[in-house]
Amino acid sequence: MKAFVFPGQGAQFPGMGKSLYEYNPKAKELFEKANEILEFRITDIMFEGTDEELKQTRVTQPAIFLHSVILAKSTPDFKPDMVAGHSLGEFSALVANGVLSFEDGLRLVYQRAMAMQEACEINPSTMAAILGLADEKVEEICEQITEEIVVPANYNCPGQLVISGSNKGIEIACEKMKAAGAKRALPLPVGGAFHSPLMEPAREKLQKAIENTTFAKPICPVYQNVSTTAVTEVSEIKANLIAQLTAPVKWTQSVQNMVKDGALEFVECGPGKVLQGLVKKIHAEANVSGL
Repeated sequence: MKAFVFPGQGAQFPGMGKSLYEYNPKAKELFEKANEILEFRITDIMFEGTDEELKQTRVTQPAIFLHSVILAKSTPDFKPDMVAGHSLGEFSALVANGVLSFEDGLRLVYQRAMAMQEACEINPSTMAAILGLADEKVEEICEQITEEIVVPANYNCPGQLVISGSNKGIEIACEKMKAAGAKRALPLPVGGAFHSPLMEPAREKLQKAIENTTFAKPICPVYQNVSTTAVTEVSEIKANLIAQLTAPVKWTQSVQNMVKDGALEFVECGPGKVLQGLVKKIHAEANVSGL
């Protein structure tokens, strides 16, 4: 069975999607439609912009979504048995498996990006990658810090867990993680504490948008960040998507469940190769590739 996986924030790079636009008429049409929906030429930033311009949340999230989804729609033999996306990538996965239309998916992603940006301004906060420590130990240390908000945010692969929280909380946690034997406790250059309770203002805004969007029956199961198991029921997909902003991304567990359910081949659909590396660390025997 073939699983298609879609990357999240951080996979962007200058020039992303340019060759797709230039050599594929269908891709060009979709990129131009995106420029109309967003009311600015995101393609100019994607194709010619700098690293710094691409890092703006209002650009990053729709840019990665567009690259991923248009790549999938431009691939003639795109026939997934299952899909999953890492954080933002879950929206790409839901367009790829027919739950969301291209237009609605893009609108939701843009609303998500703007809502997250606003939440970051309300609650100054950050994230850190903890390397070389068991997930259980990281969870235990987070629970011990009661005076600040610190929670596990991204279960990327065994030995790599990203934590999220207040600036002070992350600073305290990093010291405690190092003292407990972490190889590295690395603060990340992000604008806020994604996948934590500090994203509640963004979750509330996104909930309204999701509830007002049409969701269709999927062509194949989606393994969502919140539940980690195969989901095909529309109401459950919506609920998981709403919960995603304040809940951890359980990528390790999702990949393990996909393997358990028969996934032999994982194809990363989007910019970069981050997920291919993570999948191999989670399941060494997996056959991984990119579109």
